[in-house]
Parts: sequence; structure tokens; C-alpha cells
Amino acid sequence: MNAVEIEEAVSELAGEPFDRDEFAFQFLTAFGMKDTTVRRLRTGSSNSSDVPGGVLQRSNIHIAISPAGQVGETLAALRASPKTVASKAKFILTTDGGTLEAEDLASGEAMACEYADLPLHFGFFLPLGGISTVTEIKNNPIDIKATGRLNKLYVELLKDNADWGAKEKRPALNQFMARLIFCFFAEDTGIFLGDGLFTSTVARMSAPGHGSGEERWGNTHEVLAELFRSMATDTRHNGQLDSRHRRNAGIKSWADAFPYVNGGLFSGSVECPKFSRIARSYLLRAGELSWKEINPDIFGSMIQAVADDDERGELGMHYTSVPNILKVLNPLFLDDLREQLEAASDNIRKLRNLRKRIAGIRVFDPACGSGNFLVIAYLKMREIEHEVVQRTGDDPRSLIRLTNFYGIEIKSFAVEIARLSLLIAEFQADCRYISQHEARAMVLPLHRTGQIHVGNALRINWQTICPVVSSEVVEHDLAGPTGRLSLDSDGTAGEVFLCGNPPYKGSQDQTPEQKADVREAFDDPTASTGTADYVLGWFAKACNFIRSSEGAFAFVTTNSVHQGRQVARFWPKLLKDDLEVCFAEPSFRWSNLAANKAVVTVSIIGIARNGLRPKVIFDAGLAKRATVIGPYLVPDQLTIVEERRRVLSEVAPMSFGSMPNDGGHLLLSSEERETAQASGVPEAWVRRFLGTNELTKGLLRYCLWLTDAPREEWAAVPFVKQRVCAVLRNRVKSSRDATRSLARVPHRFGEIRQTGRELVIAVGGVSSERREYLPVDCFERGSIISNLAFGLFDVPLWYLAIIASRLHLVWVATVCGKLETRYRYSNTLGWNTFPLPRLTAAQKDELTARAQGILLAREACFPANITELYESDDMPDDLRAAHAANDDTLERIYIGRRFRNDTERLEKLFQLYGTMIAAEAKTKKAKPAS
Repeated sequence: MNAVEIEEAVSELAGEPFDRDEFAFQFLTAFGMKDTTVRRLRTGSSNSSDVPGGVLQRSNIHIAISPAGQVGETLAALRASPKTVASKAKFILTTDGGTLEAEDLASGEAMACEYADLPLHFGFFLPLGGISTVTEIKNNPIDIKATGRLNKLYVELLKDNADWGAKEKRPALNQFMARLIFCFFAEDTGIFLGDGLFTSTVARMSAPGHGSGEERWGNTHEVLAELFRSMATDTRHNGQLDSRHRRNAGIKSWADAFPYVNGGLFSGSVECPKFSRIARSYLLRAGELSWKEINPDIFGSMIQAVADDDERGELGMHYTSVPNILKVLNPLFLDDLREQLEAASDNIRKLRNLRKRIAGIRVFDPACGSGNFLVIAYLKMREIEHEVVQRTGDDPRSLIRLTNFYGIEIKSFAVEIARLSLLIAEFQADCRYISQHEARAMVLPLHRTGQIHVGNALRINWQTICPVVSSEVVEHDLAGPTGRLSLDSDGTAGEVFLCGNPPYKGSQDQTPEQKADVREAFDDPTASTGTADYVLGWFAKACNFIRSSEGAFAFVTTNSVHQGRQVARFWPKLLKDDLEVCFAEPSFRWSNLAANKAVVTVSIIGIARNGLRPKVIFDAGLAKRATVIGPYLVPDQLTIVEERRRVLSEVAPMSFGSMPNDGGHLLLSSEERETAQASGVPEAWVRRFLGTNELTKGLLRYCLWLTDAPREEWAAVPFVKQRVCAVLRNRVKSSRDATRSLARVPHRFGEIRQTGRELVIAVGGVSSERREYLPVDCFERGSIISNLAFGLFDVPLWYLAIIASRLHLVWVATVCGKLETRYRYSNTLGWNTFPLPRLTAAQKDELTARAQGILLAREACFPANITELYESDDMPDDLRAAHAANDDTLERIYIGRRFRNDTERLEKLFQLYGTMIAAEAKTKKAKPAS
């Protein structure tokens, strides 16, 4: 369930008569608990509560119904319950049907309310539904309530007005919804004079439909059209109040009470979709909410999915929290403004220059969605401007124009909401920093809002959206009805800051059209973009944009763009010689309001022209200055790691495993292995077969290994002959020449990379990002490594200590990149490039002992497999200690002590890599020509 669905379920629960026996189960159901879970709690099979009448769901919540008037006492009993602690409950809750109290046991935060007001506090319990709480939502659920009601209305209108759902008319429906949202907001904030003017007028003047013919629609659509027509018709003439335009337009008297709004929102057609009785009811229920408390950033994101048929089931999942947005905006330009404010102190001239600078800044989000980044940027700029005004005593009316906020978005409804969200943000800021009275006087008629455009950002020339304009400004009063200040320009170029969270799509997930988008975005015939992530298209366009403007850009992106093969292939083309990474946050978890979804690990990368800004790396809340930041986001390292066919360090080569290319006929399950043995297949022909899953999950799989078996011998065993013939048929039917040629040797694997007699150290091809160490293990002689893993053959055990180290993981995570969010291993990019100092015999012996310690710690946990041992938060203490000892030993070889963090590890590894590459090049150069 998403947050909107949970709110609706909680509202429905609170609206029904209180049932002491059923409340706990109804409450859990409202937060998306599965029927089987609730059924087990109801029967008592999983309910271990020790409080009378209690229901305890392990690792979640302890609920008890209290006697009348004893809610506080019952909550205390829940808190003191040994079962609450033993079951690791996150929440405790009790109610007597009159009042309700609860406590978040992790934070200690408590809440209390009347039972009927439970829907106002549902956000407090969102973690029960697997949704990380957002403070604004927890304290004020209006955004979710409003989204839910508008979603119901939208769906109902589409059902009853099929033509409005067509591609050519959907923008009109989206604009209609934006008009409704503005009217709801305006009637609750005093923009419309008269409490609830819009909703009450619709309720009074419209009649619900009846019957089955045209009369079933009633006249709601006609009433709304007249109201919109009124708001689009001016109430002035030559700057003075004058009713002639309304009279000439024949505006009805009941609609004439509404002010002139227009500003583009009510221009054009006023046609409205028809309303069934149900749709009219949804409309009026939406109007009953208190829209003045709307958060434009939260609401905009939540409503974004309403108009998207594919995303409507995921309402609220687009929300990006303010702290995450500020991780982009603060280092991009807000921190600099605050530093200038601090430096200005009470110097009036400096303060006014700062205000002038703020007024000239333009913010551009070329993947803006519903405008979160633009709204937060505007609000934070208003905060700084307000502090300037407080110190100077100047006119508090803002110099920051909404027309300085630009965006591109492919979905038309999101564009409407982004424009509207900026208007709402401006009005709320005016109320906060000037006064409600002046804010209401200035807001109408609506002036131009953010310049948000519908389109494919990778196909549009961004200079046509946000052209280079002046930044030196002189303020003067518009002398118009808004009372706002305007700015004059002296013709110099102004600062532009690009920001946002462009869409992520790996090269394998892109449509042909999206691949063409990326090609066009790079606009470089030498760039082979077939393997580029989709987001790199935004980087390419942004790099070209800031080359011709004053400013910088910063995007949220998946880690893949600064890891693995994409670094060498694309970053030199993006940065060239004139741009550099000016700040970065290499890796953090980025979450939204989606329930029970894996949080994406992302990075933030800021880029500017060379030498204009200090370089800063943000890591775990700390800022670290650097002389340069390389494309791997490692401080003071510009090195780019290329794939190598030969190892850089003095270690044995690692290879892919062997590929069967057999249609599965040479592979055996445990049961098939037993059948093979019972059928007379020699034990030497049946080998343990190891891929990543077998390595990490302890699965047992086998293969027929007939490389050295004479044909006359295996052909004499019916079980084997049948399998080999199946391989032959499979290869002959292949469309690939190489596979068909393998039909000559159907008993052999398609690609063979080992003799089958070696001692094997195997490394998984991919590994969960939740693991602190890479999956590696040692296997008996004769084991066969599949092409989904990598193998080291007949090497000493100290090799396992190297691969099982934190050092090796951070190197692989950085230079090899990711498969989705998982670490992707590579022998040519991860192993062959790994910089390892020359080891002494004593150091190898010590590392061998550490590897044995890791294996013994695992063995003590048998039958737990690597997945169970390493992905869990409860990694066994002995195993963790064994790895810590291994890390201590290896890292002392590098710097004489443990590294403080992964950033320091990478700095050393890149420094050593650069030294070894230089030494290798020097050696090659010194060799005489043959």
C-alpha cells in the first residue's frame, strides 16, 4: 500500500463504529498487513502479547484495548511489558474508543488524540507500512488527503468522459485539475473573499444528475465553466476597477463574486468534463479539506502520479525529501549565498549587492517533474532575502521573480503542477515574510510563474528554454495591481544553476528511442553512447550549457555513472579540458514514500568551469576540501582506470569460469547426480558446478565434465550419451555460427578455462550492496567454475584474504561499477588493476592465517551460507572479528595502520595505482626495440 491508500484506510476505520474486539486487526490491515499475518494474530498462533486483550506483532507494534478512561495506564503497561522488548516492537498503541495514545519506541516520540482524529495522525505510524516517515507528512497529512481525493475525482472523470482521456485532450483535463487545485487553495487562504467561496458556490449552484440519459450529468460542469469564465475576465479597465468587461461577457451574478485570476491559468477554453453524482461528491469532499496548509513540494510530487495511468498505483512515490534536495542545492549555490550574507554582516552596501545577486540568479531543472527542486530553491532564496531585508530595513516585497525558475518535463500534468506549486510557494512566502493582507493584495491577478516547458529534455536546445540574460539589475515598482517590484538589466550575463534528479535507466533497459535521445544529447560523432546510462544524456547537455553561461550544475545520479567502464568511456568527453567536478557526495541512500522498496544508493555530482570554485567532497555529513575531484569522486585523484588483460600487481591471473553453452543438458541437480551415479556414470565425470548463486547460497549443483573422457567410453553410458545428444541438437539449432561449430564436440563445455584438476578460489560475479565483503570461498580440487563466477586456480590461500578484504571491495565497487544496485565483479577491471604492494613471505604467511580464520569462523556457523552470514545485520561476531583482523593485517601493509574510512582507502589505492602504472610505462619505454 502507498501512503494515500493507507490514509484512506485509516479514515475509513476511524469513521466506523469502534469495535473493541476488531480494532487491532482492522488497524493492522489499514497499514497493509497481509491477511495471513492478521489471521495468525487473530488465532493467537503468532500473538505473544502479555497485556490483557493485547495484540503483539513481532518487530512491529504492540496494541491493547484499554478500559474506559484508562488509556494512560494501559500505555504504561505496554511500555513496561517484557514481551514488548523481547519482540522488538517499534510502536505501542492503546485506545478505549474515545481517546488514543501511542509511542514510537525508537525515538521516544509520543502522540495522543481523540479516536475520531486518528486520520490526522496516520503519518506517525507510516513505518508500520514500510514507509520512512517524513516530518512534514507526519505532522500535517493534508498533502496525502488531498492527493487521495483528487485521485478519486480524476479516475471518476476519466471513467465518465472517455474523450478527455484521449492523448489530444488529456492536457485539457490536466489544466482543469490545476484550476481546481488553485481554487481550493484560494478559498482557504483568503485569496477569494468569503470562507469556502468556491466549494460553497459549486454546492449551491450545481445540481447532481439523475436518471440514465443526459440528465445523469447534472449541471456541475456548466457551473464550473461559468466560474472559470469569470476568473478569466478582467474586473479592470485602464488600471481602474470597472465592471464593463464582466457585463459585456454576460457573467452571471453568482459568478461575478469571484476575482479576476487569469495569469495563464484560466486563459483559453473553459470547457469542463461532465460530473456524475459520484464525481460531484468527490469534488465537494476535496473542497472540505483545509488547503491553506498544503506543502507545495510534497503535494506537487504526490499529485504527479494522478494523471499517469501507469503510475497511479504508486501515488506519493515521487516525493523527494527536503534534506535530500538540499544536498544538491546547498553546495551548488545556497551555501555560497549564506556565506556572503555572513560576511556582509550589517554592511548595507554589501547586503544590497547580495540581494541584487539573488534577484539575478536563475534556477533550471531540466527534469523537473512537479517542481520539487525549484520550489525548495525558491523558498530557501526567499529565506536568505528576508534576512537581508531584516538587516537593511528595505522594502520587504521580494525581488525574486518566479520567471527566473525554469524547467523541462515530459509529462504535461507535472508541468501544470510545477507552475502552480511555484505560485503557491510564492504566496505562502509572502504571507510569512510580509503579511497575509499584503500577500492577498499582491497575488491577483496571477503574474507569470515558473517557465516550465513540456518536452523531451534530451531533444530540446536548453538555451531556447533558459537563454543567457543579464544579471545586473535595478529595481523599480511596477505600479500595477500586484505591487511587486521589477528589475531592469544592464545586459551582462547572469548566473544559472542547473539542478535536479534526472531519470535513471541503464543501457540494457533503454528503448531504442531513449538510446537515440542519449546519442543526440552528446552531439559528438566520436562518442559511442550505446552503453551510456540514460542520465548521462543530462550530464552531456548540462556540460555544454554551462560552457556558455555563468553558473554550475548538480544532479542526483546512480553510482553507475562514476563507476566501472562508463568512467573511461564518457567522462573525458563530458569534462574535456574546461570543466571539473567541484563537489560531490559519493554514495548515500535516497528514499521516497514507496512502501517496502529497496532504497536506491545514489550520488550527487556538481560540475563547474575549471578553477571557479573550491572542491569539496561530502561524506557521512562531513565536508572535505580537495585540490581536484576525479571522475570516480575520489579526492585529489584524476586517474582513470582502464581494463587490463594482464595483472598489474605480482599476483596470479584470474579468469572467467567455463561456459557450458549446452542448453542445460550437461548440468545436474542433486537428484540427477544420484541418478547418474546409479546409472553407472563414473564419479570422475560428475563435478561440483559453481556459479554466484551456488557460492553465496550454498546451493548444490553438478555437471558432466567429459573433457578428458574418450568418446567410446562416454558413448557407452546411456545416461551420458542421452545428455550429450541433447547438447548436440541444441547447438545445431543455434542461430550463432560459433555455437553451431561447437556441435563437433557436444560432450565438452562451450568455453573451457580450467583443467578440472585445480584447487579453486571462486569469486561471485555479482554481490549485494548490503554486504561489507565480497563473496569468495575455497573449493576442493575438481570443482568447475561457471561463467557466472570467477576463479583463481592452484593459488595459495592468502589470495582469499586479499579478495575478502574491505580494501578490495571498495576498489571493485568504484572501478567495476554496479549491476542494478549490486556490486559487479570483473577480472579485467577489478582484479587485474588492483594495486597490491609486493608481499614478503612473512606477510603472505600472516594473510594465510587470516584467511584460515575467516573460513573457520564460517565453518562454526554451519549450515549458514554466505548470504545468511553476510547480508544480515546480525553478522556473527566471530566472523566480523575474523574480517577485522584480516583488514588490520592487510591495511598495515599499505600504510602501517588501519584506514579511517573508505575514502582514505580509495585515496591510497589510486595513489598506488598511479605509481605502478607510471613504473610499468617507464619499464616498457626502457626496453630496447626487438
